[in-house]
Amino acid sequence: MKVLDLQCARLHLFEGWFGSEDDFLSQRERGFIECPVCADSVITKRLSAPRLNLSHARAPLEAGVLPARPEPTVADSALQAAWMEASRKIVANTDDVGTQFAEEARKIHYGEIPERGIRGQASAEETKSLIEEGIAVMPLLLPKGLKGPLQ
Repeated sequence: MKVLDLQCARLHLFEGWFGSEDDFLSQRERGFIECPVCADSVITKRLSAPRLNLSHARAPLEAGVLPARPEPTVADSALQAAWMEASRKIVANTDDVGTQFAEEARKIHYGEIPERGIRGQASAEETKSLIEEGIAVMPLLLPKGLKGPLQ
């Protein structure tokens, strides 16, 4: 079993377990690997080793040239962990009403059904209409991985 440190194009870090290097490459090529935070399928394998002896000195950048990808910081990792924890709490404490979100939100707002936390999908037009009616809604992208158990 290979445990790989992975990163999406938006610099979210996560771990993947694969039977072999070929297994990882095959799954990545078929689009089976997604970032658990943003569902991006552009995944790269990060360098991982038990110990790296690197100097803290870095070559100066040429004028006007920026690095292609900044290295994620501890703060980035902490923010990602906090986002995942908040997402888990939202999923645990709301009912998924799917495409019936606008209808359910209206029923709750107008007292037709008991108040409860809901989540689901609504088009831009439905969302605008809900806001115009004074119904508080918040667009929120939840990681796909939260629909099932996270490993």
